[in-house]
Amino acid sequence: MVRRTVYGHFGGKAALVEGLVEDAAESLRQALATLDTPAPEAVTELACFVLAVWPVGDRYRVLLRLAPQDLGPERVDEVLAPAREIAAAIIARGQRQGIFQTSVPPGPSSRALEGHLLGLLDRVNAGTWADDGTGTATAALVAMGVDGARAVSCVRGLGRSERTVA
Repeated sequence: MVRRTVYGHFGGKAALVEGLVEDAAESLRQALATLDTPAPEAVTELACFVLAVWPVGDRYRVLLRLAPQDLGPERVDEVLAPAREIAAAIIARGQRQGIFQTSVPPGPSSRALEGHLLGLLDRVNAGTWADDGTGTATAALVAMGVDGARAVSCVRGLGRSERTVA
């Protein structure tokens, strides 16, 4: 595709990026909608959350890298707010259950987890990490304080019983 074709549909780079952001935001909303029923345990719920959002992040990983400078932090915050709220709620529940570390409150923990996931997506861009989401879900659980063996077991169990790999 040539530049002229792209800009025939979009008024410029800003309009193109905004169109991609709208598409990404809709994909994120759809992924989050699959999380309608909380799991009995926050470990499983966080793994399901990561497994649901990973394909969206993977699909739009270049956009995620460009968005802060092209859109500004306010627009990025607006798009990511639903996922951030869900992550913070899951983390709070896991802290109450005594499963997740409690040294950092849920809000900052969810932002730290977001940074961790974005860092792994950046490694995909660099070609040093390849994942279908299972390694990332395991890493997210470990980052929240879950024992590594338990994290692996949880994610493997989801691969067999509670999720469908597209």
